[in-house]
Amino acid sequence: MSTISGRHRVTVARLRADAGLRGDDEDVAARLVIQTLIEPGDAVAGAAIAVLGAPAFLDAVLRGEGARALADRLVERGADDGGRLIREFTAGLRRWTPRIDDDAVARSLAQARRMGAVPLVPEDDLWPSGLDALGLHRPVALWARGRHDALGALARSIALVGARAATPYGEHVAVEAAAGLVERGFAVVSGAAYGIDGAAHRAALAREGVTIAVLAGGIDRFYPAGHEALLTRISEVGAVLAEVPCGTAPTKWRFLQRNRMIAAASSATVVVEAGVRSGSLNTAGHVASLSRPLGAVPGPVTSPASAGCHRLFREYDAVCVTSADEMAELAGASSVAEDRGSHARSNDEVRVLDALAVRSARTVTDIARRSGLAPETVRSVLGHLELGGEVAPEGDGWVRRPTLADTLRS
Repeated sequence: MSTISGRHRVTVARLRADAGLRGDDEDVAARLVIQTLIEPGDAVAGAAIAVLGAPAFLDAVLRGEGARALADRLVERGADDGGRLIREFTAGLRRWTPRIDDDAVARSLAQARRMGAVPLVPEDDLWPSGLDALGLHRPVALWARGRHDALGALARSIALVGARAATPYGEHVAVEAAAGLVERGFAVVSGAAYGIDGAAHRAALAREGVTIAVLAGGIDRFYPAGHEALLTRISEVGAVLAEVPCGTAPTKWRFLQRNRMIAAASSATVVVEAGVRSGSLNTAGHVASLSRPLGAVPGPVTSPASAGCHRLFREYDAVCVTSADEMAELAGASSVAEDRGSHARSNDEVRVLDALAVRSARTVTDIARRSGLAPETVRSVLGHLELGGEVAPEGDGWVRRPTLADTLRS
């Protein structure tokens, strides 16, 4: 028998139909309803879900169960400080109950299905496992648009974030960094804002790499409007994520909470350029609280646009990074030569490997042009590298295969 109260069975039935859920997906259905009741990062709801489960918590809220009864149920299951829980649930119910609206839930889910958005919950294989580090602040559910393999690439990703009002210097660094990370097999994560975020996404796409955008609003409302074409492209070849229902507007609070997702989902975060009050410093704060690798790019000491990065060096022990190689090292990667082990490379092998990409196949002619070697030399070197399992033919070209260390780290 369903634990969802009878008065609200219609919500779950319509939700299953509108979201394309199976009949037994009660936990998913409950989480997607809860998502409409709470704001991102609500730890009080997170605590109740962790102890009671999403269906039972939703049932309690919809039936009008009081704060004391909710607190008692948690105490029975081992929670302490019942008085504090009563206060927190009292405040929580005041936030949640005004949002109970069957029709709004149904509209949101119907819109998600029209947009081709897919719901994700923590038990799903595609759930970004890094988000689990957020504990009680972990998203209740996510909405995703894009490729499944792009979501899997989050296991080996670096977030590039920074100022919206970026300088040419900052955008240049972001482009070079994103392109270099893609060449090294990393996915690039950012928030799709103007400035540094947009430059990083575009560079990753230009190199045919994987990029993931994390939104502050609903996944049906690409924001900012000027990046609608960019986000549409990302949703076609990468992935776009949101933790709020369709129709939800991005607000200052939701941007700040979105930043915690960027910090948690990525293997490491690099602040490319930021003013002293930049929102990117909020992302850096989340990275530091999660004990994840944090890097920052230095800039001219006279530039206000780099003052935030310099502050990160002083106050957050951020690592100074100036290239894609150093950013990859920040995430635990090493250079190609180090990853391949003790085998001493010839100069020709190094040049051919440097001319190859992991995801984008390149022809012998292109490799010869990039490496400065004769085509016949390139063919010979590729043959040796293929025997060693370091490169592979793909279509009319060749790709560099990820190293064993790459696989283990991902």
